[in-house]
Amino acid sequence: MAKMAERNLLTIGALFIILVVSLLLYYPANVLTQWWMVLATIIALFGCWLMVLAEMQHSNPEKYGRSAFSYFGWGLLLIAVGGAWFLYTVNWVYSLAVILLVLGGLAIAAAYRRK
Repeated sequence: MAKMAERNLLTIGALFIILVVSLLLYYPANVLTQWWMVLATIIALFGCWLMVLAEMQHSNPEKYGRSAFSYFGWGLLLIAVGGAWFLYTVNWVYSLAVILLVLGGLAIAAAYRRK
């Protein structure tokens, strides 16, 4: 249970850092031109954090916790949603292509995992 509390505390710290980075990209740096891009950045960066948690789970698994593949899959989906949100300003077809590409890749990875 102590490992779970440590990971939860790490996640809260990572969430605060993600919020600060996203806000700094919006206000002083002007990299993000519209406010909704901040939300897309938060989603994508939190997906990256979930992939880091997947590696932590793989190297030191918990008995009743999620699998590393589950964390990795959710992280990849969040990155795809954040990226698709950015690409929606270019063309909605690109957004759909990113989501379908990631879903297809996850389906193939899950099929190979079950063999």
